[in-house]
Amino acid sequence: MIKKKKLALICSSVVLSAGLISPVYAAPNDTNPGTPENQEYAISGFISHAELSKKLQQIEKSSSGIVDVEVAGYSNQGREIYTATVGTGDKVILIQSEIHGNEKTGTAALLNMLQQLGSNNSAEFQRIREEVTIVAMPMINPDATELNRRGNDLSCSEVEEDFPQLKGVEPSWNYYTYTNQYWDYASNPGFDVNRDFNPDLDYEPQAEDFPGNSSEPGWYITPEAQTVRDVYKGLMNEFGKVDVFVDLHHQGEYFVEGTDDKVTLSISGDFVPNPDSEEGAKYNEYADTYNEEFSKQLNVAAYDALQVKGNSPFDNITLYPQNLDLPGTALGSFALNGSGAVLFEVTGQTQSYGQKKRGQLVKAVETGVYGIINGVATGEVYNIDAGEYDDIPLTDRDQDYGF
Repeated sequence: MIKKKKLALICSSVVLSAGLISPVYAAPNDTNPGTPENQEYAISGFISHAELSKKLQQIEKSSSGIVDVEVAGYSNQGREIYTATVGTGDKVILIQSEIHGNEKTGTAALLNMLQQLGSNNSAEFQRIREEVTIVAMPMINPDATELNRRGNDLSCSEVEEDFPQLKGVEPSWNYYTYTNQYWDYASNPGFDVNRDFNPDLDYEPQAEDFPGNSSEPGWYITPEAQTVRDVYKGLMNEFGKVDVFVDLHHQGEYFVEGTDDKVTLSISGDFVPNPDSEEGAKYNEYADTYNEEFSKQLNVAAYDALQVKGNSPFDNITLYPQNLDLPGTALGSFALNGSGAVLFEVTGQTQSYGQKKRGQLVKAVETGVYGIINGVATGEVYNIDAGEYDDIPLTDRDQDYGF
């Protein structure tokens, strides 16, 4: 039976420049990442929120309780945001998907993995469950999922209702109000939830911190980001730390640098400058917790698992743009708090591929994530040479772009 814990609904905001009318390539910081060669593709093969709820209950039941499903919070429109926990180990892996509602393969991958983790009794899977606690948060932005768009469903006036101290303040830079052929944010505004995180896990919104920008922390004003933050804090309180954080995204269609090979997915462990560096001095208070080497080891584990697939599209794995400064992302905030962090960016969004290539892309995500889980469960990831991270091919795109 799913346990329900009602959380307070909170909000977040984003301001886009007037020039952003159509989403093409993933856009520079302060703008809206989108998709190249947008077309109308069917998305009926992807999972709705109602289907997610039903599937999670089925997985919990069929696993005889090995997978424990709970409601961690609610979206602004009152849809459940779930956690599904499997394993009893003291090494914690938190994995989330669909923080952007048009980036859907991660949710399908997580459901497949939860089904397998809860029912496979091989020695390998028994070891995983004994050594690791996996907490999956599939579809953490369900309102955006239902609208098949990036931003959530939340207005500035709703933000001000929840945070009176923000009344009359310029909306946060990540507030979407534009209109194009796919989305009408003008009449139904929303926020990029993945810019609403803050490495200070106890931060309360302050008027002087608005509108902010992409190289500054977020505010925890969206109920979706607040729910993820609360899950993260709960795991820290229970286990002492969250060892690994994995965030499953999509990107546009790109090529492996120096080739004509289309990228299958990009990965990264680089979201903020190292606090020990000159560029990262502003994060100095996190110098003792930030672990750049471990993030790189985890990324190499994912990359190596995909290379085992041999000469196939799974070979076309690249590094996402490096040298970013995005503390308002979940990855940036949680990396500063001591988690090894891994970004997955699958090629294309629903506006560019729909459910086309769905099977291949879902399998690629599963393969890479299992590479991380197995590496942590066996301890092999800690022996990986972090220098191999820099040998992963780059994506052929502007290296200043943010996700």
